[in-house]
Amino acid sequence: MKRWRRPPLRHPLAPAFERAVESLSTALGLGSKLSYRTTVRSFLVCLAAEYPKVTRLEQLRRDPHLLHWMSRMRARTSPLATSTYIGRLIALRSVCNEMAWMEKCPELAHLIYSGDIPRMPYTLPRPLTAEQDQRLRQEFLRRNDLGGNVFLLLRHTGMRIGECADLSFDCLRSIGPDQWAIHVPLGKLKTERMVPVDSFTSDVVQRLRFFRSLDPLPADGRLLACPRSKRAFIRRLCDYLHQVCHTLGLSTSIVPHQFRHTYATEMLRSGVSFPVLMKLLGHTNPQMTMHYVDIALTDLQREFRLANSKPRHLAPQPKVSPALQRKGLDGIIDFLRAAQHAMLMFRRSLPTSHSRSTLNRLANRLTKILVEMRKLRAH
Repeated sequence: MKRWRRPPLRHPLAPAFERAVESLSTALGLGSKLSYRTTVRSFLVCLAAEYPKVTRLEQLRRDPHLLHWMSRMRARTSPLATSTYIGRLIALRSVCNEMAWMEKCPELAHLIYSGDIPRMPYTLPRPLTAEQDQRLRQEFLRRNDLGGNVFLLLRHTGMRIGECADLSFDCLRSIGPDQWAIHVPLGKLKTERMVPVDSFTSDVVQRLRFFRSLDPLPADGRLLACPRSKRAFIRRLCDYLHQVCHTLGLSTSIVPHQFRHTYATEMLRSGVSFPVLMKLLGHTNPQMTMHYVDIALTDLQREFRLANSKPRHLAPQPKVSPALQRKGLDGIIDFLRAAQHAMLMFRRSLPTSHSRSTLNRLANRLTKILVEMRKLRAH
């Protein structure tokens, strides 16, 4: 069946906009180029309908042309998501800036102001619930087909589905005895990374290699075979997940990216530090990582109790065994260190008060005494 395609956009300004899009998209993927073209089409269709006499770039004005397009997007019957609206404004501003340079028309760079772009709404993390996660993994293991193993790989590596589709056949690398990592190629943020995996995930990759060997498509160096295109393959995987959720009686609004949120939350609760989690997810901005992490009240309570019981900024308590007591200045230094540690630990158990402040000052004095004692020992 032949796919329906929209007719090409016929507008006097279309060629200039297309040249700018091509220039911007030189080092970008197909999805980014399509996003630019969709935005340009939206603007030019609006311009042709409301202001048909505008046929030259010099005629474009912020008011009324750009402002009318913005208000029309906000007044749609089915309103655009805020993120989509922001994306279109940023895309058209980039295209206009590019045309200002290419077409020697500097006024185009001032059609959209920074203040026109609203703030991105805070996105709450969307990890799967414990029940959803367990039931889906069990179902994927039971089916043990291509789709099931792909989603198990997503769940245990935190990859984006687009990155998974781009994995090479030899993505699994040995980094030591019984130690593996998956090489994730350049992705959404133009970064690549190595994600450590366990033996279970290593077996998942081996099963995917087996499925690839059975596929009639010729070898192209990829772990997953894309019959028509990458986008069509991802759409097929999304349909697979929708079918599995429907079979299990789970919400059919679950999307593949929620496996990435679940992985991030699990890693943090397992003790992975925040900088390491950023590396695992391939992020370059801490705020981006925070959108993926679900920190519940139970997590806050656990960390608070751990900080109280084992404060990280305090040195381990010095061990002064009667059988190993040192003589002279060394023995005095050992006892002073033990007294200082006991004083600080007792201070932490007190509420904020004069006594707590006094103990803090005494501990600081002991620090100065220890410095002087060490100087004496050195002489």
